[in-house]
Amino acid sequence: MLIQRRELKFDIERIGTVSAILTQPGRARACYVLAHGAGADMRHSFMEKVAEGLASRGIATFRFNFPYMEKKQGRPDQPAVAHAAIRAAVEEAARLCPGLKLVAGGKSFGGRMTSQAQSKAALPDVKGLAFLGFPLHADKKPSSERAEHLAGIVIPMLFLQGTRDGLADLGHLKPVIERLGARATLHEIAGGDHSFAVLRKSGRSNDEALTEVLDVLAAWIDELA
Repeated sequence: MLIQRRELKFDIERIGTVSAILTQPGRARACYVLAHGAGADMRHSFMEKVAEGLASRGIATFRFNFPYMEKKQGRPDQPAVAHAAIRAAVEEAARLCPGLKLVAGGKSFGGRMTSQAQSKAALPDVKGLAFLGFPLHADKKPSSERAEHLAGIVIPMLFLQGTRDGLADLGHLKPVIERLGARATLHEIAGGDHSFAVLRKSGRSNDEALTEVLDVLAAWIDELA
């Protein structure tokens, strides 16, 4: 399968310019606007593996840096800035991939900022949100306050969560999913941590766990209207 990788920049109104990477297979069926986590940029190995893995499954990805990461600043952007970056990224992805089904979300912080943006005003043409480890609370401090905004989202949501994720205690996440009803789907990665890494004694590798993540994500995207 021919896969094109295009590096580019796009503007966020009144904020500045950031870098992005469009990874697009021939005859792509959809495009996933993929936001990075708080501590690593769009070129992190996890982001690379997700982009390449989805491309091999016929799904394009549009990765981008948040402004703080583009400027190599340590502290993540304020939510309003992150939301603006996500909206601009969605618009750019739609322009570059006309006619493709759009999905948005990302890793940890990036996924949560995407859901917040969607809860405030629907992201244009986005059919669903997919979270690669939703950060429900601070590390090992179980709470569900960070999920309150999800109630305002009406499009489908997929939560891919490791059962050892210290930032998403399943005892708190499952009731959140239940309250969201048919809009939300939870898929647990057995033994996975916040990045889906598994212990050796689990009998499988990190790559095998990530394959499960990508297979589930691709199938869910295909099922979206």
